[in-house]
Amino acid sequence: MTRRCPIALLCLLGLIPAVSCGGDAAHPVDLLIVGALLLDGSGDVPREADVALVDGRIQAIGDLAHVEAQRTIDASGQVLAPGFVDMHSHADLILLADTARQQELLRAKIAQGVTTVVVGNCGLGVAPADTEAAGILSAVNGWMTPDGVATEAWTTGQYLERLDAGGVVLNVATLVPHGPLRISAMGLSPGAPDATRLAAMRERLERSLDEGAFGLSSGLIYPPGMFSDTDELVDLASVVARRDRLVTAHVRGSSEMLIPATEELIDIARRSGARVHHSHLEAVGRRFWPEIDRVLALEDAARAEGLALSHDVFVYTRAATMMSAIFPPWSLEGGVDRLLQRLQDPTDRARMRDELERRVPQWPPWQPGGWPHNLVGAVGWDGIRVASVATERSAGLVGRTLAGIAAERGQHPFDVVAQLMHDERGQVGQLVGEISGDDDEIERLLSILRHPAAAVVSDAEDYGRGAPHPAHSGAFARALRLSRERELMPLERLVQRMTAYPAELVGLGDRGRIAVGLPADLVVFDADRVMDRSTWDRPRRPAEAVSWVVINGNVAVESGTYVGGVHGHVLRAR
Repeated sequence: MTRRCPIALLCLLGLIPAVSCGGDAAHPVDLLIVGALLLDGSGDVPREADVALVDGRIQAIGDLAHVEAQRTIDASGQVLAPGFVDMHSHADLILLADTARQQELLRAKIAQGVTTVVVGNCGLGVAPADTEAAGILSAVNGWMTPDGVATEAWTTGQYLERLDAGGVVLNVATLVPHGPLRISAMGLSPGAPDATRLAAMRERLERSLDEGAFGLSSGLIYPPGMFSDTDELVDLASVVARRDRLVTAHVRGSSEMLIPATEELIDIARRSGARVHHSHLEAVGRRFWPEIDRVLALEDAARAEGLALSHDVFVYTRAATMMSAIFPPWSLEGGVDRLLQRLQDPTDRARMRDELERRVPQWPPWQPGGWPHNLVGAVGWDGIRVASVATERSAGLVGRTLAGIAAERGQHPFDVVAQLMHDERGQVGQLVGEISGDDDEIERLLSILRHPAAAVVSDAEDYGRGAPHPAHSGAFARALRLSRERELMPLERLVQRMTAYPAELVGLGDRGRIAVGLPADLVVFDADRVMDRSTWDRPRRPAEAVSWVVINGNVAVESGTYVGGVHGHVLRAR
């Protein structure tokens, strides 16, 4: 006699909807989560419900307390939500490491509830790249490359196949970074591409989209994005628009250029027809914080016009990036090695120092001699900290401001950073302060989060060096804490901003929601206690009160402890 699955019996008795029935089976469900307050990602009000998992998918939702299960989690008094979707990750090279190293570097991200990351952001990444571009990118990406990780000349499809073959510890999707596209066509040269080069970029983009990329990203304060004009970006965005995929941008600048950079983003959306996303909307430098209201108003007006425009935010007032981003564009032509050579030339060195202290960016910044974003001009030498270095030689400088190091040494801050870049062969990370606020003044930062077009992101990783940005281990828990403490929005709305909403923007149709038949990416947390514990001084501390994390039906965090495992899938657009 065939024994019916417990869920099937409940379906027959009418105790749960028939749509939740898993049919006949000889075994209990794999995992049952009971007693939770369910937030399904839709933004609907929470409800009490149990969830049953079979073969990595959600088999049933309802009153399932009497269903047989191989394992049962009692989540009474806690929230059960979809796993968080970090649509702005820079784990591109971490995911190329062996799985033991991945677990070490991504454990804190997973432990705060992240089950899916999107890489290829800010125009940065490893593919698609030809042989020459791969060499240039190796130096450009050195600051975000864990020790022992090597890259090759890969297409996007080959990069994804490499991730599949090596295994990934959480789900990963990729955008096509504009940097490798353009570098493969014309190196790190300024100026507009001719018709042949633009056609080559377009062809590589089309192929990458065919191979599963979810859209295109650009980083317009970094080379080569800073050398690209609006027409080039519109042309490439039009390719993406024809597939109804996403175009994201780290805009031209977030200080003097913030308003025209936002207007450019809107122009790209209008002219290309693409869905366009403003990555980590921010204002850099105290005197530019008031511009945030104007940016939000400009983007609201664009949406009222019918354009598809969205944004994301990391809820911190310091941002992590590469130290080379402080230098003027002409000094970055040709790549990191050429920058280091110019730093040894007295004339070039004097010119760089003078421009860092005196030059104000003007529109359009891609013209010869243009500059989209002078970070030193925006926040000062005391607003920039050393975040990571490649060798022990400079390890004692991590966490310190360039101004503070210079005062101690009796040097000019420019000479400090020039020597540091030389000693570390350009592989230096930095933290930039005064991002939409400071530690004691975050109301404008929170206004970006409150806006209904905002998704929550981390924009931070731990590469195993120096002091990582605390967002890698705390961004989502911090957003939950701040929303609770400041009463920013209902919990179900904030969870939606971390789950279904970013998944929908990227095109991850089966992620970010809890519904029968979908992959079982789940997080259980205490809504009254969840909080970030990572700080600038102790950035690797895990979040508090996140008790369970499930990735594709597999437990990765158990009773608040990361237990690991290689449970992720490489996701591809169809």
